Amino acid sequence: MSLTKSAFSDRFTDVHTRIMKRNYETIPQWWFHVLLVLMFGLAIFACEGFNKQLQLPYWGVLLAGAVALLYTLPVGIIQATTNQQVGLNVITELVIGYIYPGKPLANVSFKTYGYISMSQAITFIQDFKLGHYMKIPPKSMFLVQLVGTVIASSVYFSTAWWLLDTVSNICDPSKLPEGSPWTCPGDDVFYNASIIWGVVAPLRMFGRLGLYSKLNYFFLVGFLSPIPVWTLSRVFPGQRWIKLINMPIILGATSMMPPAKAVNYLMWGLVGVFFNIYVFRKYKAWWGRNNYVLSAGLDAGVAFMGIVIYFALQDKNIYGAEWWGLETDHCPLAKCPTAPGVHVEGCPAI
Repeated sequence: MSLTKSAFSDRFTDVHTRIMKRNYETIPQWWFHVLLVLMFGLAIFACEGFNKQLQLPYWGVLLAGAVALLYTLPVGIIQATTNQQVGLNVITELVIGYIYPGKPLANVSFKTYGYISMSQAITFIQDFKLGHYMKIPPKSMFLVQLVGTVIASSVYFSTAWWLLDTVSNICDPSKLPEGSPWTCPGDDVFYNASIIWGVVAPLRMFGRLGLYSKLNYFFLVGFLSPIPVWTLSRVFPGQRWIKLINMPIILGATSMMPPAKAVNYLMWGLVGVFFNIYVFRKYKAWWGRNNYVLSAGLDAGVAFMGIVIYFALQDKNIYGAEWWGLETDHCPLAKCPTAPGVHVEGCPAI
């Protein structure tokens, strides 16, 4: 609560703020207001126009904006203190799936306006924070962000349009040549989400018509989970480490799990848990000062090896490298139907 109150306070007197206020003009608030109204207008026009192909009505855009506005501050506080962002993708899909079922495009549109708007807002603030420390004029930061966004979105849209128009059978691996890179894994994720949350809808999965209604109790578990930590911190005030337990991060970190098969989580857990415990116990003093440096080094190492592997193997059409720990799921029937009376070759009949 104190962090929330301080976010609305204008009493920042650190040296960076004093220097910025003395040397540069602040951004007029009406710049943000005009941009907000303009973007909302364009979003509503995109959804209501073009024969309503996006299926999302104007009230859906307004509701998505309200969701983004509601969650930007708490999620921003969590990211500012832990460097981890809690995603709203499932929440937004769940909300519009209950309110407006049977509309797959409306579901992913609401997810984009609700979740991505919040994520981009925090990224926008993060860039401004960097500019604040680097003593870059705020107005210049605003204009650069605006121009960069327009250029980037135009390039993304043009590239996607060009690929869809020129590459035949794009995103259909069964019709593409062997080894073709145009399999669109990210689009598959969005498509699956639109079917699960939009067409099937949460009511038939987590509501009275579904089999997984008991999972709704985890909303209550997540809501109450910080209370035991707060209670223990009051009962044992001398144990400062208790206050460092962050339940939103512990629960939200599951979204950071690698999108791999079940067998790969063993190595992920071994490296992520035991390696960090070993480093902490052996280099405890160093750890407190350089844990973010270590995290950035591991991320950079993975990115660097990804580039090396691409140019050394994939660019030469070498796709058969077998890595230890990357075996199959050992679930040959995982793609078989589970509904009675549906017969598929190679699958058992139920």
